Amino acid sequence: MEKSITANLDAIIHRIHTNFTEKDTAREKAIPLCRESIRCCANAIRAAHRSEFEQSKSLLETSRQLLHEADSALSKYDDLRHSGLIHDAQKEYVEGCITLALIRDEALPEPETLEMEYAAYLRGMGEAMGEMRRHILDTVRGGDLSRCEELLFIMDDVYGALVTVDFPDALTHGLRRTTDMVRGVLEKTRGELTLIIRQRELEQKLEQHHIS
Repeated sequence: MEKSITANLDAIIHRIHTNFTEKDTAREKAIPLCRESIRCCANAIRAAHRSEFEQSKSLLETSRQLLHEADSALSKYDDLRHSGLIHDAQKEYVEGCITLALIRDEALPEPETLEMEYAAYLRGMGEAMGEMRRHILDTVRGGDLSRCEELLFIMDDVYGALVTVDFPDALTHGLRRTTDMVRGVLEKTRGELTLIIRQRELEQKLEQHHIS
């Protein structure tokens, strides 16, 4: 009786072993693709800050292709496709695309156009606000305070939108933490920009007084 009950055990274990081997192979193929995609995004963001827009676009296109390859490698395994591996790479890609668009004063690229999942899109959009802070500080050094105020309004709009997405982390992949980060970056940037504007206004008044 015991022998008949466990007669199929070897077959069961063999199927499981085969499945895990195939999934592990797919995962090992996707990991370097995702890492390279993230690296391209980081370089694309740096290029965007240097106003090397064509280079930034090219790097983002490479990132997009790598993401498609990684997603294809995991196409048979939904649990891996929806894991943090792909999500993190998508998030970085979205951050790069939104950073480039905002620096170029273009409309936000939509998640459907980018072909990214909503959770990754929202987190990438949030993290792009950290890059907007950097761009604001760069723009301050260039003296264009009106542009800085425009960018600050964009950051405020994004934060206002993110706080309305109040769903469990299981759906949003930790969006609350990203939203909290955006709030902190926004408040810090607003405070610093307000101080800079007041200093510039004071300098102008002193200059006018000196001339008069």
